[in-house]
Amino acid sequence: MRISARAHQLPVRLTVGAFVLNSGLSKLRSEEEGAEGTHGMATTAYPFLGSLDPQEFTRKLGMAEVALGAALLVPIVPSLLAGAALTAFAGGLTGLYLRTPGMREEGGLRPTQQGIPLAKDSWLVGIGASLVLEELGRARAERHAFHARLIPD
Repeated sequence: MRISARAHQLPVRLTVGAFVLNSGLSKLRSEEEGAEGTHGMATTAYPFLGSLDPQEFTRKLGMAEVALGAALLVPIVPSLLAGAALTAFAGGLTGLYLRTPGMREEGGLRPTQQGIPLAKDSWLVGIGASLVLEELGRARAERHAFHARLIPD
């Protein structure tokens, strides 16, 4: 097995991965009241989720978080893949922040006191996007170097 993550990516992948994994495990152990709260907040931002059973929704969300956390923690998972998954997941969380009433100050993006925990999820978008952009840039540089060797100046 080849390690896909480079050494400088490991601290962020391990930190975020452990946090997301823990969040997923907590959701998998969630009682009915906790599942209803998670589902209720999600349906406020994403009404189409309203048709799902709260416990089933929370269980599936927990499973997705466990899978994402594990992908970030295991360095053989390519950083491009792990970063893309994190960016997509965090985009949904950021949408939750942007769409839930009372999370932002009127007329802007600044969080209210209640919105700070959700606003912090925007950092995950930046982390995921950074992993993706770094890997795309690296692949581009490798292609350029390959072509330069084929067609010397």
